Amino acid sequence: MQFFADVAVVGLRILLAVYAVFIVYQCFGSMRRQKRQEAPLVMLYNKTIREKIPVLCWENSIGRSKGSDIVISDPTVSRNHCVLLRRKDGWFVSDSDSKSGTKVNGRPVASRHRLSLDDEIQIGSTTLCLRRADEFRGEVPHHWFFSKGSSKPSVSAPLLLILVNLFHLFMAVEVCIAYHQFCLQAFEVWLAMVLFSWLLYTFSRGVFLRKNFELETLALFLTGTGALLLVEQNIMDSWIQIIAAMVGAVGYMLMLLFIANPDRIVKWRMAVMIIALGFLAINLIFGVVEFGAANRIYIGGVSLQPSEIVKIAYIFVGASALDHLQTKRNLLEFIIFSALCVGALALMGDFGTALIFFVTFLVISIIRSGDYKTVILAVAGAAFAVMLILQFKPYIADRFAIWGHALEDPYDAGYQQSGVLTYISSGGLFGTGVGNGILRYYGASETDLVFGIVSEEMGLIIALAIALVIFGLVIYSRAISTRSRSTFYSISACCAAAMMLTQTALNIFGSTDILPLTGVTLPFVSAGGSSMISCWGLLAFIKAADERTYSKAILNGKE
Repeated sequence: MQFFADVAVVGLRILLAVYAVFIVYQCFGSMRRQKRQEAPLVMLYNKTIREKIPVLCWENSIGRSKGSDIVISDPTVSRNHCVLLRRKDGWFVSDSDSKSGTKVNGRPVASRHRLSLDDEIQIGSTTLCLRRADEFRGEVPHHWFFSKGSSKPSVSAPLLLILVNLFHLFMAVEVCIAYHQFCLQAFEVWLAMVLFSWLLYTFSRGVFLRKNFELETLALFLTGTGALLLVEQNIMDSWIQIIAAMVGAVGYMLMLLFIANPDRIVKWRMAVMIIALGFLAINLIFGVVEFGAANRIYIGGVSLQPSEIVKIAYIFVGASALDHLQTKRNLLEFIIFSALCVGALALMGDFGTALIFFVTFLVISIIRSGDYKTVILAVAGAAFAVMLILQFKPYIADRFAIWGHALEDPYDAGYQQSGVLTYISSGGLFGTGVGNGILRYYGASETDLVFGIVSEEMGLIIALAIALVIFGLVIYSRAISTRSRSTFYSISACCAAAMMLTQTALNIFGSTDILPLTGVTLPFVSAGGSSMISCWGLLAFIKAADERTYSKAILNGKE
């Protein structure tokens, strides 16, 4: 009898691994197969060289820079010359502080100037004529991620949710096996996740009229996995995770409504910047030092990390400004804002989050300007700042001295990383079972070392599937950015995914001694309410960039 019980337990672990891979595969497969708008919105006819250029987005930077949406190979055209954009009232063009200026039908323009069909835009020695989209007779660029045509149907959103619910149910069963008795708390957490999942689906499809649900399904998959891993360790943390996820999901839907109007984003840009700096200032004044960093404040016994919320504001500010996106003044404002954010985080001692912000700054700078000189200057400045920090705060260097040598000191400085490497190995492909791990008894196991817990208890296959979800979001964000309604959506989606990827890399590679252990969370999985809310907020940027999110009326400019 014991033999059959052991076989059933091993079978359950294998089933969980197969289930996880299947869920991830089907979600991204559904994203890939669903039809997107392929036809251009309008066409620009380059009268100088007689070239037809399809206009695919609502906002298009025009210039000589390779980073421009529409590249003009003319030495008299500035690198970032002007912006062509669409609003409810029609098409507009505005100059981006170019050297020679922008003219419409021979008249200079600076701010937004409304265009009509057959109007001529003069930039440098090049003349572009606005024409109807049906005059374009060519192939529209197609991103490799999306299938050109597939007869294979996608798995429906309700079925995907059922699969996720079953996956979490089997995790609850594994917790009971670890307890050697029925664990009511595990099933209460599972039931809460089921109700949360279906409420979110109902509101998304019924109230907010969102067409697709794959991104939310992946987020729910990771959220429930993290919450159920915490049941045996600290049931209160499980409930905090679910409550924080619900708060984050509400914020996620409100953000989608708020950023639906691109012009509203510009109006709130400065206010969001001031609020973000205010959050960091409060953290500097009232922050409590824990694990070497003063990145938490306590309100009524509840700890908060303001820097997690500032992540959302940082991308909002960096990606906004629309038709003034590429002006020097706008870029300078963002550089100053970035320096203040990173400087504040460095003063707190939160160097992991500071690094995430810095990498995001580099991504935004490249996408916005296409100017690698700015990036090189930023990297040089960061290297100089690190040298100063190590000079005046040498204890920080001691923190990273064990990097790459954890196994040489497994009982002291390399204790955590050595434990992760050891128990990842003992977990194998299918794990020891949820709740049966040893690593959960290590310090910060539910946050910094959570990848090790997943690997040990659920197996390396599921751990890699979780990492693949975050990596897949980067690929998906880049693919949908080619058809986003607004430059804001394109940039914010890519940067939100890049921020989550950087955070994931620091968490996974830090705990496995490939990178220094910086103490950042694994998105959606690690314990931490502030981190959970932040992750749902970042997901809103990716969701907003996908034109399938919107109704046909919005896409046609009628709303």
